[in-house]
Amino acid sequence: MDFSSKLLENAVQEIAQLPGIGKRTALRLALHLLKQPVDHTQSLSNALTTLREGVIFCENCHNLSDATTCEICASPKRNKSLICVVEDIRDVMAIENTGQYNGLYHVLGGIISPMDGIGPQDLTIQSLVEKVKNNKVNELIFALSATMEADTTNFYMYKLLAPYEIKTSTIARGIPVGDELEYTDEVTLGRSILARIPFEVSISKS
Repeated sequence: MDFSSKLLENAVQEIAQLPGIGKRTALRLALHLLKQPVDHTQSLSNALTTLREGVIFCENCHNLSDATTCEICASPKRNKSLICVVEDIRDVMAIENTGQYNGLYHVLGGIISPMDGIGPQDLTIQSLVEKVKNNKVNELIFALSATMEADTTNFYMYKLLAPYEIKTSTIARGIPVGDELEYTDEVTLGRSILARIPFEVSISKS
């Protein structure tokens, strides 16, 4: 791809590094930005800079937040004895959009995947164990995607938490096997949360 401007080429190369964006799409986006008023482009640039410099992780659930404690964890309306364990931030957003859940979350930051070099020590599993040990948690909901790696992660956490005799459940499998949680429609996901089953039952059925 030949560029008449080195500045344009640099912009396209940076945009093309975003997931799901090829060079042709990156070029269209760069040219679109050039057609916009200068203040629009500056607003976008400022928003991205502020995002990168200002956003942090909630010290309690590891969700993205503007403060040390996110709005969900800080809300007095949430059931703090119920914790939904998810893979990443996008899953929190997906479940929140259902309007069917009023507990707290725990974001693992991924799932156990030896093929990708991701082990339990790379996730926030130990933080979850400490939370169970120190807080009044009545139930954990394992709400990971329906994949082999996610099932492995669920089982690892289940065995690790077994000594604490805490209730563990998993979302009902209205979600097709292999599907990512974030792409599941809100109605199906909401029903899966409400129709959750004891985790040990899910093991016996698998």
